[in-house]
Amino acid sequence: MELNQNNLLFTIAGTALLASCTGTEKTVNTKPLNIVYIMTDDHTRQMMSCYDKRHIETPNLDRIANNGVRFTNAFVANSISAPSRACLLTGKHSHKNGKIDNITSFDGSQQTVQQLLQQAGYQTAMIGKWHLDSQPTHFDYWTILPGQGHYYQPDFITPEGRKNHQGYATNLITDFGLDWLENGRDKKKPFCLFLHHKAAHRNWMSDTTYLKAYEDKTFELPTNFYDDYSGRKAAKMQEMSIASDRDMDIVNDLKMLRPGVSTRLSEQYIQGEYARLDSAQKTKWDAHYQPIIDAFYASGLQGNELAEWKYQRYMRDYAKTIKSLDENVGRILDYLEKNGMLENTVVIYTSDQGFYMGEHGWFDKRFMYEESFSTPLVMWLPKS
Repeated sequence: MELNQNNLLFTIAGTALLASCTGTEKTVNTKPLNIVYIMTDDHTRQMMSCYDKRHIETPNLDRIANNGVRFTNAFVANSISAPSRACLLTGKHSHKNGKIDNITSFDGSQQTVQQLLQQAGYQTAMIGKWHLDSQPTHFDYWTILPGQGHYYQPDFITPEGRKNHQGYATNLITDFGLDWLENGRDKKKPFCLFLHHKAAHRNWMSDTTYLKAYEDKTFELPTNFYDDYSGRKAAKMQEMSIASDRDMDIVNDLKMLRPGVSTRLSEQYIQGEYARLDSAQKTKWDAHYQPIIDAFYASGLQGNELAEWKYQRYMRDYAKTIKSLDENVGRILDYLEKNGMLENTVVIYTSDQGFYMGEHGWFDKRFMYEESFSTPLVMWLPKS
């Protein structure tokens, strides 16, 4: 099925409202459907087993696809975080909604899907990554990450102010979502919960629970990993190369922290995500990574061997963040099922764009090939 993501949420909202008017005389559904909209950051179709079985298993995401619909041709309008999100909320392209980059503030006074849902009697909640450099509008409840947010001990902003929370962002965002579903809403009204995760954004910091996951796996190298970009000058100039130490940083991106080793982004890692680990987390982190660090610097890898080693480390770290996402999607599905809500709730899972997993020798998303502009999109649809 093909879908332009600009109109995704408007289509789903309309479907949820119309559902109360559908069915036979004996099976008519008199309730508007609830909506749980889960958006992740930089999660690509290649790393979901309902799309691609080469790399990892995502059983809970597959649960959604197997009980509803899997879109095979879903594309974003603008393959970078904030503009993509603005397109989804407004149903308008970036030049129309004004959010043309990650810096410009989003104009929340324009019509958005959450506004229309509120007008139709829905409760709306926004939890997690907002990333629009503005205060959320037309949400009955919101708690958001500032900017990109952090994986560990993240701050969250609410109408009451800013507060730090102990834990891992993917788990916390799910915790807050479950708490709102259980304690924060009027259970007599339909709802739309926007659950927006930081993962799987660069620099792919795993939950310490999953540090050892995929360490024994060798990921298949894309056939065009060594693309020579023949006849494609613009592609050749992109700064997304896994092989390039300037693009994919050994310390910040691959966690090869060592005294005396300074890279372009090493201080960003040391003073940023690594510094946010608490003592127990840091003990686990160092115990896992130190043998890998020692082996890497002892190996003296160069050229293609180094590029392929970096690819494997990148894939493993990225896959670990997806494992946490999949587990937490399962927590949401289990809650809805336990409370008898799945048969009156549309569950949507998508990402703000795709991502390069070694195709053309790249990571990131900032070039107009299918790996970047395509996005995963699966929906759980009530049988009624």
